Amino acid sequence: MNKNKIVVVTVFLILAVIFVVTTCFRGNKKAKIENLPPGTHAVSVVDIIHTTNYTYLEVEENDKKFWIAVVKRDAKKGDLVYYTKSFEMNNFVSKELNRTFPTVFFVQDPSDKLVAADNPAPQVMPARQAANTRRTDIAVKTPNGAITIADLYKNRDVWSGKMVSIRGEIVRYNFQIMNKNWVHIQDGTDFSGKFDLAITTMDSLAIGQTVTFKGVIALDKDFGAGYFYDIIMEDAKASEIIR
Repeated sequence: MNKNKIVVVTVFLILAVIFVVTTCFRGNKKAKIENLPPGTHAVSVVDIIHTTNYTYLEVEENDKKFWIAVVKRDAKKGDLVYYTKSFEMNNFVSKELNRTFPTVFFVQDPSDKLVAADNPAPQVMPARQAANTRRTDIAVKTPNGAITIADLYKNRDVWSGKMVSIRGEIVRYNFQIMNKNWVHIQDGTDFSGKFDLAITTMDSLAIGQTVTFKGVIALDKDFGAGYFYDIIMEDAKASEIIR
């Protein structure tokens, strides 16, 4: 066999190997997406937008593109993201991006790995109040019949066990932990360094919304594992939601 034929055969074999390896890789990736436990999504990242609290991901699933939002995280195009828990928001306005998403799914359990259906990821408690930083750009107008966060902390004993209304901007949100949604709001007021209120609710909400909450005030609530709230509003109902 002359040199030219040897070169041609060698090139052909190399191309054949590359084709087989690429085909196998694509086949395995497709199998990962198709062979999923019921209720599990596997999406491929197409585009990425980072904000202060969230990472918005344009993703593709079964040839359909849509947007999801996750708590801020590293991501790159082509990543596979798995999830089982999400809620849909229509005509969602991101103030930070000055953009309206016709539909966005807020994902609560994004993962780089597939979690077995019979071995779900354990629930964790929401972050403590102290982890929040005061937002100096928030100045919420208090509606009639409502109180401010400063009023609440200043007169905590007066409001203990009482049903109150309070309005603020959501600065932190955790979905379905201990069968509740956990919200932190600020309204721009402050009493002795206290500016943030934790709230539990069953309503589906999102960071950046301004909401009036009505619920019962509890003091010195200890959920264990070091998660202690000196003031918390429990089982609140949300109304007058501004996105």
